[in-house]
Amino acid sequence: MTFGYKMAVLLAGFQRHLERLQELKPRVLVGEFGGAAGNLSSLGGRGLEVQAALCTELGLGQPDIAWHTMRDRIAETGCFLGLVSGSLGKIAMDVKLMMQSEVEEVMEPFHEGRGSSSTMPQKRNPISSAYIHGLASSVRYHVAALLDANIADHERSTGPWQIEWISLPEIFCLASGALMHAKTLTAGLQVNEAAMRRNLDLSGGLIVSEAVMMGLGPYLGRQRAHDLVYDICREVVRTKRSFLDLLAENAEISAHLDRAALARLVDPANYLGQCGEMVDRVLARQGDA
Repeated sequence: MTFGYKMAVLLAGFQRHLERLQELKPRVLVGEFGGAAGNLSSLGGRGLEVQAALCTELGLGQPDIAWHTMRDRIAETGCFLGLVSGSLGKIAMDVKLMMQSEVEEVMEPFHEGRGSSSTMPQKRNPISSAYIHGLASSVRYHVAALLDANIADHERSTGPWQIEWISLPEIFCLASGALMHAKTLTAGLQVNEAAMRRNLDLSGGLIVSEAVMMGLGPYLGRQRAHDLVYDICREVVRTKRSFLDLLAENAEISAHLDRAALARLVDPANYLGQCGEMVDRVLARQGDA
């Protein structure tokens, strides 16, 4: 796959988050004013009228019925931020893995002193990624607590919903921090295309052995192609010889595909599927947003 495809997968997730946010607003931005049991009895026959006026003044929607002990609106808000934080954590995890010295395909943005190790001067530590990961994990635990607040008793809860006072502000603060670090990370991400190509070539073409198998399938049958390529891959690992050389030397294979055709099959750039088309679809949605 391309690096653009990898990024488009992440972008598509945040496009869905934006959709969720828009869907969330009318459900969550709703007032609650109903008296002890929610039936507006203390206001005589004008309770709904007063409630409507209050909600209008506050810029909130008017509920159809009291939701004092049905806390799904609050829980949905927390769950939404849990999803967003989880996606940010996914970005952080991938960046940390791609920053490893043995991989070195991307780097977090750098300025003097940022990311340096106190004991190993050569290191570039994934500072933002580490913070995002920790923040996302903390959000997840607070979301679990927030869901407990849903279990309220009758029409006037004895306290479980007060968990919200602790967890909901923390969720917002932690998610805000994760978003801040993610903005810094993505805006200045350094991409090393040469390292990506180097890593693709580490296996000498074995990474796209599936492409060879599929290319041979029409001639040998899929199962025979699989078994033959599998045996050759094992030989490559054992002897450290070129995958392309061993393919070209096999009489059963060379009867159908010459070396030039095999070289095309073992080039990862020729096995990208429909990455480009799918990236374009995601970008088209971004343009419509």
